[in-house]
Amino acid sequence: MSAATDQRQAPQMAGVADDVRMGERVRLASYVNLYGCEIGDDTRLGAFVEVQRDAKIGSRCKISSHTFVCSGVTIEDEVFIGHGVIFINDRYPRATAADGAPQTESDWKMENTVVRKGASIGSGAIIMCGVEIGEGALVGAGAMVVSDVPAGSIVAGHPARLRGSAVELKQRDSQ
Repeated sequence: MSAATDQRQAPQMAGVADDVRMGERVRLASYVNLYGCEIGDDTRLGAFVEVQRDAKIGSRCKISSHTFVCSGVTIEDEVFIGHGVIFINDRYPRATAADGAPQTESDWKMENTVVRKGASIGSGAIIMCGVEIGEGALVGAGAMVVSDVPAGSIVAGHPARLRGSAVELKQRDSQ
């Protein structure tokens, strides 16, 4: 990966900071905002996607438009993220510290989130901090994920609950 200093890598109106580590053949839509993050080979980011500092996105991922990937999020290879997915990294957000001064980095605790290889997250899902979405799992559109999602499972709802097996669904669809 190399720093995204070559403007030919980004379309017009894309904000790509010099400290972004970008793999080969990454495709960016207009109006993305990337800073201090890492994007793997052959990954595609839709319009109005923001990826913050210290977030990591693997290879061959598709991140659809209007998605927010905050600091502390790791997305492994071959993950699909639908439109308008929101990741959260602070369980107790506040604008100010106890004394009323604006918060600084030392005033809050970032909680990491991991999306394992081959998982899919449906449009409009909200992913709470501190969770792991297992390999090959499927998160339904609009789900509110507040706890770990087992590998190969399907979750949906608000809060997200186990609905079935993504492995069985894939086998059924291939018959």
